[in-house]
Amino acid sequence: MKLIVLGSGTSIPHAQRTSAAFWLEIGDRKLLLDISADAPHRMVEEQLDWSNLDAIWISHLHLDHCGGLAPLLFTSRSAPQTRQRRKPLSIFGAAGFKRLLAGIDEANNYRLMEQPFPLQLIEVEPGSEFEILPDVSARTLATPHTKESQAIRLTDNHGTVLVYTSDTGYSDALATFAKGADMLLLECSFYENKPIATHLELRDAMQIAHASQPRKVVLGHLYPQWDGVDLAAKAKLLWPGETIEAVDGLRLEF
Repeated sequence: MKLIVLGSGTSIPHAQRTSAAFWLEIGDRKLLLDISADAPHRMVEEQLDWSNLDAIWISHLHLDHCGGLAPLLFTSRSAPQTRQRRKPLSIFGAAGFKRLLAGIDEANNYRLMEQPFPLQLIEVEPGSEFEILPDVSARTLATPHTKESQAIRLTDNHGTVLVYTSDTGYSDALATFAKGADMLLLECSFYENKPIATHLELRDAMQIAHASQPRKVVLGHLYPQWDGVDLAAKAKLLWPGETIEAVDGLRLEF
């Protein structure tokens, strides 16, 4: 697997961090984990083959995680890069994303569903198991963030595991869900003194890491409170494993 961080930040505009989106390559297949409004342009900046994206996962309906979906479909309907595309694009997501997309589509007759390729929209319930890509299984878990928010656990045919929590508050169930992952892509919105229970601060995140014992932890969804803080050094004080700060453009193979 290869992970490319497109957006390591939040809904707050930041000069170095765009909103949440992560590009994942598994063999020759390409999967996008969340799609913020920044994501379509970030894919081009990173010189990624966006027009051949195979699947998209939408963790929940906050706009810093799904606000780029309609613009991407508006583009792909007529862009030169997608005119000859015929393979399907599968979009999996939490309950309600189809209604949100339909509302945007109907607002100005954007014809977002009229693509030159087959478009599949699949809403996923928490606890579901499904094939998100050929030879890549997925399992989901409800998280304490919004009523529809879900974490996802991906396992390829070699047994490599990535867990993406997206936005979440602390949960013992989430720690169990992430047990033994090769990479845990974990939100860590705040360094300390978090103002809201439905996000994590560093101590929460490292408690999850300690319980789940992944090979690597990548901390993302970082609010400006993190500016000027050595995230990896602070994390090391709370958990001895490898913790990596997500930054836009970071590339990791595992």
